[in-house]
Amino acid sequence: MMKKLSLCTLAVLAALPASMSAMAAETDSGMQLQQVLMLSRHNLRAPLAQGGSLLEQSSDKKWPQWDVPGGELTTRGGVLEVYMGKYTHDWLVQQGVIKANQCPDPNSVFVYANSLQRTVATAQYFVTGAFPGCDVSVTHQDAMGTMDPVFNPIISNGSPEFAKAAVEAMQQQAKQTPLQSAYNQLSAVSGYAASAECKGKEKCTLAATPNKFSIIKGKEPSVEGALKTGNALVDAFTLQYYQGFPADQVAWGKVTTPEQWQALSSIKSAYQNILFTTPAVAHDVAAPLVDYIRSQLIDQDNNSAPAVTIMVGHDSNIASLLASLKVKPYQLPDQYEQTPIGGQLVFERWHDKKNNKDLLKIEYVYQSTEQLRNAEDLSLSHPPKRVTLELSGCPTDSNGYCSWQDFTHVMDDALQGTAMQPHMATDTSDTPAPAATATPQSSTPSASAAAAAPHSQPNSQGTASRNNSPAAASAGRHDASQSNGGRQGQSTGAGGQGNKP
Repeated sequence: MMKKLSLCTLAVLAALPASMSAMAAETDSGMQLQQVLMLSRHNLRAPLAQGGSLLEQSSDKKWPQWDVPGGELTTRGGVLEVYMGKYTHDWLVQQGVIKANQCPDPNSVFVYANSLQRTVATAQYFVTGAFPGCDVSVTHQDAMGTMDPVFNPIISNGSPEFAKAAVEAMQQQAKQTPLQSAYNQLSAVSGYAASAECKGKEKCTLAATPNKFSIIKGKEPSVEGALKTGNALVDAFTLQYYQGFPADQVAWGKVTTPEQWQALSSIKSAYQNILFTTPAVAHDVAAPLVDYIRSQLIDQDNNSAPAVTIMVGHDSNIASLLASLKVKPYQLPDQYEQTPIGGQLVFERWHDKKNNKDLLKIEYVYQSTEQLRNAEDLSLSHPPKRVTLELSGCPTDSNGYCSWQDFTHVMDDALQGTAMQPHMATDTSDTPAPAATATPQSSTPSASAAAAAPHSQPNSQGTASRNNSPAAASAGRHDASQSNGGRQGQSTGAGGQGNKP
């Protein structure tokens, strides 16, 4: 059974310009976009750590206040996601995947979010921008504030040998990542030497604080020390900038140049890379997500699968997935983050009509630093940035396309030796279902999203109930302390009236 919840009509949407007229899909090349799966990072949130936290312990300065609790999506983040949704709709119309000026068929769009406030609310705002007035539901498990196993990047391999090798790999990568200059700059900005963390200590510096890495089954990879502190500080500064805080409140007015942002952002990138992208760890923690994406793109018949699947998770999901699939190194122009707020990893299934074969293209679609800072509206004439990615096992042509068969092999390889490997069998009817499908109001369940994919069938233990404020539930913490929670699913409708997320 599913819960049906409504998204409010947002007042801010009244000021948005009308969507552009539909553009005909380009057919000269004989290529037709048939299916899209987008894995998005949630949009702008308040810092995860606030009052009495690591941030306050690591600076002698007063932190600016946010208007939402730590970890929750901000109203500005919602507006940014509406813009991204509106642009995505117009791009899909341009490519001939959906039709202009009408709601999509219920079986053609499937929206699935991790069950934290910031991810569910992001999905709601995206749907409002992409399909205004349409009854498109957001699926997530019932237990808000807990991590859905598909999106939970926790260690599943409990062997001591794995833990030892994983920690050694992280330690080695940390040694090969020069951060001392960045730590020194960060210490000067935050006043670290005069902070509570250094009270009573002689020669207390962030750069000299050792890192201690941890790998424990059932928990996320973690670190204590300079890397954790540095990541929290830079994350907070970055979010202040995106949120539009006055310049003198962004890092107390001490980070003003691109060179400074680049240096400090290297700490945040190192944190993500060291914890989530070393080969063994990425292979392990990304397996449930790889398995789910494989079920949607490969296991299902192309004619019955949703044409558009939108998934909303976290930067750790994207980073570990890219590493697990062995995506080649990439650069995102006009961005300091390597997995930006609100950015989408887009898997595109194209059909080559001339040669009668399917091809894959993977693109990173994201808003630039200044588009986020200025809350710029997006359109086909003023789009977000797009960067084509390449898989090591799926060579691309000059237009960024690679063989669908090679892509299938890449997905299979990413599951070899993991707990998800049995799901690759042809008969998946007995496979447990870790996520539930949405049941739109006054309509039947999305059969295409539930039939073939082993992870999108409703759990029989779910209970029916209603709640008009799903996004107001506890934000939770995207960390190893979160329980997997129950397997019940609920759907948040975007077509009715309700409280603002």
